[in-house]
Amino acid sequence: MQRYIAFIENEYYHIYSRGTEKRKTFMNSNDYFRFSLLLYLCNSTENIHLSKLFRSLELKARMAGKTSRQGGSLTGKISKKDLYKLFEIPTKNKLVSIISYCLMPNHFHLILKEIRPGGISIFMKKLLTAYSMHFNKKYERSGALFTRPFKSEHINDDNYFRYLFAYIHLNPVKLIDSKWKENGIKDLKKTKEFLSSYEYSSFLDFLRKNRPERKILAFDDIPDYFSEVSDFKDFIEYFLENTPVKEAP
Repeated sequence: MQRYIAFIENEYYHIYSRGTEKRKTFMNSNDYFRFSLLLYLCNSTENIHLSKLFRSLELKARMAGKTSRQGGSLTGKISKKDLYKLFEIPTKNKLVSIISYCLMPNHFHLILKEIRPGGISIFMKKLLTAYSMHFNKKYERSGALFTRPFKSEHINDDNYFRYLFAYIHLNPVKLIDSKWKENGIKDLKKTKEFLSSYEYSSFLDFLRKNRPERKILAFDDIPDYFSEVSDFKDFIEYFLENTPVKEAP
């Protein structure tokens, strides 16, 4: 199936896809971490070989005597702390600017800015190929993991940008209240606490939490009206309290 939208340089796009037959694409925290790491490492014109990076980390762990399976590692040999060091690898010649993201059990949402010809298409091919190959090998399956092609919508004005920015970051609320969009928020405090604890989106990064995943985002390309933490909090709270959030395309 061919794509009919042309990505224009310096324009923003909502990119999204879900698992084939609405299947789960993230089975546990390690899968979410893997995709987040790939968001960072795949955003380069250079090829990154994760297997080589993991082998290097495993060797360093053995030399340091840190081969325990504790710590929620991805391989059973590398601690999460050591895995986070992969976010310190410089990524040269970015393909896209990543503005925001949210990973859900069976789908994901991104806001990307096209910064070079073909950047979004190349980035998405690298990202989805790398993650799908890992997932299929890990869970002994074959075939497409995500629906093809990935979906895209041009963000052509500020109002739509603000709406999508809220929609993407509020998506996880459905995990604790599947009907909140129809019925409204029942417990605002509980909802905000849940969002502030959800690790698999850029929500925490706009709260200026100090975590390695912040490097995924291109803060220089994010509109000024989200530059302050207080502005972001007020914006999210306004949407939670006052705005019906309809399903994005």
